[in-house]
Amino acid sequence: MSDEPFWKTKSLAELNDSEWESLCDGCGRCCLVKLEDEDDGTIYFTDIGCRLLDGASCRCGDYANRTARVHDCVRLTADNLSELNWLPSTCAYRLVAAGRDLYWWHPLVSGDAETVHAAGVSVRDRVFSDEDAVPEEQVADHIVSWPTRLPKGAKQSSRAVRSVPRPRRPG
Repeated sequence: MSDEPFWKTKSLAELNDSEWESLCDGCGRCCLVKLEDEDDGTIYFTDIGCRLLDGASCRCGDYANRTARVHDCVRLTADNLSELNWLPSTCAYRLVAAGRDLYWWHPLVSGDAETVHAAGVSVRDRVFSDEDAVPEEQVADHIVSWPTRLPKGAKQSSRAVRSVPRPRRPG
């Protein structure tokens, strides 16, 4: 039996339900309202969350029923992943599908669900409102670029982020 974590030894199609669900880092970026340019297909993220997104926890408020309650909610699968050009570059599903490792702040690596927030990757405290509170004609006013970028703190190793230099003693 391998000592390697499951995301390094299995394809997405081979994951069981528990493994699949644990790959979600809880950032909430995929639950932001996105706009697509009809001419060139460019995807623009907004700071508006899905009506079910809890901006504090960065989780779905009704995950089990999300696709029934939100008509354009997409259930991510190993089969449709390659078609979803709007998933953030930090998304663990994209990383694993491409044969890349998870970032240090991913809860499966760090062992702590809060590291995704501490690294500045999540939408916590960055969601302006939910989609029901913003008139459709104003959604484009909320286009933001941060969901497409990797925050500076997320690039550092966990050791660099957590370590604090010790003061030197005189003498």
